[in-house]
Amino acid sequence: MIEVVVYSKPDCCLCDEVKAKLETLQSSHAFNLREVNILEDPEAFQKFEEEIPVVFINRKKAFKYYLDEKQFLRRLKSIRGPAAHPGK
Repeated sequence: MIEVVVYSKPDCCLCDEVKAKLETLQSSHAFNLREVNILEDPEAFQKFEEEIPVVFINRKKAFKYYLDEKQFLRRLKSIRGPAAHPGK
């Protein structure tokens, strides 16, 4: 299963937008979604304090500040490969 991790913090409107998009996409596309609150993770805070939200797909940095839905879905498809999408 593809793992998507979003680094964020509370009271961050950009973070809320990205998380909402990911939750919506998760309802129709299979991936595990995990949120990391950088205020509770000192290492993540040091890395991403000025870059949130940051989205990783299978441990690779994919998006920063925003989430492009079409690009996100393309990345999922490329990870799964064409066999996972018969007829498309």
